[in-house]
Amino acid sequence: MEYLTGFGNFFESEAEKGCLPEGRNSPRQPLKGLIPEQLSGSAFTMPRHENLRSWLYRIFPSTFHGPYENYEHKTWGTQYDVKCPTSPERLRWKPFVDDNKEKDFIDGVYSMVVAKGEAFAAHNYSFNKSMGDRYFYNADGELLFLPYQGKLEFITEMGRLLAEPFELVVIPRGIKFQVNPLESQQCMGYLGENLGHPMTLPQLGPIGSNGLANPRDFQYPQAFYEDKRCSCQVVSKFDHHFWQYETNHSPINVVAWHGNYAPYKYDLRKFNTMGTVSYDHPDPSIYTVLTSPTATAGLANVDFVIFPPRWLVGENTFRPPYYHRNFMNEYMGLIHGAYDAKKEGFLVGGASLHNCMSSHGPDTDTFEKAIKAKEVPEKIDNTMAFMFESSQIFQPTSQALKAHFIDSDYYKCWQKFEPYFGRS
Repeated sequence: MEYLTGFGNFFESEAEKGCLPEGRNSPRQPLKGLIPEQLSGSAFTMPRHENLRSWLYRIFPSTFHGPYENYEHKTWGTQYDVKCPTSPERLRWKPFVDDNKEKDFIDGVYSMVVAKGEAFAAHNYSFNKSMGDRYFYNADGELLFLPYQGKLEFITEMGRLLAEPFELVVIPRGIKFQVNPLESQQCMGYLGENLGHPMTLPQLGPIGSNGLANPRDFQYPQAFYEDKRCSCQVVSKFDHHFWQYETNHSPINVVAWHGNYAPYKYDLRKFNTMGTVSYDHPDPSIYTVLTSPTATAGLANVDFVIFPPRWLVGENTFRPPYYHRNFMNEYMGLIHGAYDAKKEGFLVGGASLHNCMSSHGPDTDTFEKAIKAKEVPEKIDNTMAFMFESSQIFQPTSQALKAHFIDSDYYKCWQKFEPYFGRS
């Protein structure tokens, strides 16, 4: 499949030649009878380099549908419960276990944690069924998909994206889409829901002009449309609640588009990892792929960070992640392999939560092996972990705290520690 490449560029695409007007976005006589529609992902008056919008030229206007009705969703939520205090307890979950009933993406989302201020939430997804004539859009924020099992096909208003484990897909706020199993199998993964500033590339600062995620490695869809006339259901998430309406045609009817507000994907294996070549341990922020900034410079609503394969060569340095207490709040997951700070217990499909100032770090076995290891270059391989790091406290959902896959013995991984002080 062909893609448009780059990050945040101003793209244009048409599924049929001659559908994009020249000179004016909304001509009085629409080309080929297509209806112009502007989709805005930011306020109109944002600075030009931060202004997000795309012009869509579609068969049907988006206004053409029936009234909204309530849609009952039992496992997806993004509201912080102010009546329930959040414990500073360090938490871990074993691999997510679903009931494996037949369901599509919409009904397959299971909420795990919600950031205070309702600016971010992390979920799991598990589904095994195509969405058929159902479509979805999220008016609350953008969605970041991280599959660890199963290949996915995204059918969006701007075109199609294919994704597999090790790739991320971002669907911006408000864009209608389907996501279906590409092959007949159970699809499972992590889902970030960013209700704050849209994700963007982090500033490189002293790193310079190269490194981390390269803009040219991001891929955007070519125009694609469905001229499908049948009864379709559109489900939306709006103000933390779910709604639905019926329409007599597919909302994927955009024949051409141009702009800088569109879905995209990125292969995490292309990340250019940076690290020390002398001594000491760099902060995990050096592994940031995407960030949702706040009005305070350097303070993120959420950073999306990965821990990919990499070389460790620091001399006279404790090489695994050190023990620490953070101002930021960390929710981690594992896409592939093993995580170097916890070889046991932290598994693909699982997760951990370490909130503000709750101490955490390597388990006792990892610590003891690291301080005794020979100081030679070491390749950390067969791994892909990630972290959502937020300035807001993460509150576990009640279903996550009651889940049968919660690891109630997590705290014990640090309890075998014997002090080294005073040993001869």
